[in-house]
Amino acid sequence: MNDAKAWSALLRKQYDFTSADVRVLLDGAATHEHVTDGLKALLAGARSGDVLVFTNSSHGTYVADDGSDEADRYDEAMCPYDCKKHLLTDDELRALLTDIPRGVRLTVISDSCHSGSVTRAAEGPATPDDRRVRFLNPRNLRQPEIKDVRNRATPRRTEVHPESEMKELLLSGCRSNQYSYDAIFGRRYQGAMSFYALKVIKDAGYRLTYSALATRLREALAVSNYDQEPQLEGKPSFKRRQIFT
Repeated sequence: MNDAKAWSALLRKQYDFTSADVRVLLDGAATHEHVTDGLKALLAGARSGDVLVFTNSSHGTYVADDGSDEADRYDEAMCPYDCKKHLLTDDELRALLTDIPRGVRLTVISDSCHSGSVTRAAEGPATPDDRRVRFLNPRNLRQPEIKDVRNRATPRRTEVHPESEMKELLLSGCRSNQYSYDAIFGRRYQGAMSFYALKVIKDAGYRLTYSALATRLREALAVSNYDQEPQLEGKPSFKRRQIFT
């Protein structure tokens, strides 16, 4: 909730998005249906020259690829509010994004885990800022697990969908074999990636390229001892753009 409100405020106050331009889905409103319908409406109304932004701050999980006897591939998935019934997989999201109109610039910011170990026990010892992983074990969703997924499995999209074919620019919270973290910043919980990204943007005077944002964000997380490395994916020309332009 805090991440969504913070990204919304940034877009409205610093990048000339109006309140009517920004739709925020919190808690029970952030269902699979509402999220996908919102994305469809966003793209359907877009015209060449428009700048679109989709941010997601949630738990993440994976869906084991059962196309072979030994599951060593998986689809990454976001966890909407009704994730026990409906996950938002990377394949589904990619299918939605194939309809990006020509000349429209879309940035996707995903502050969620794309993978993780087989139990939440891997969160590690307690810390003063109460760090917690944003990983939802597939077992809790009655889905099959992949043994030692972070070390032996590979997300299918890394092999099938090269960056050169992406129509959007994606900034994710971590590598596919890492966790993204929540922690207490000040007096409230936020995603570590979102907190430091917003800080980097502010410190840069709200003007920097996506490449610079990703580099400085990784550095900030490393200095604070977060074991997560945000990834920037998309065409080189997209990465050289000023953020949210």
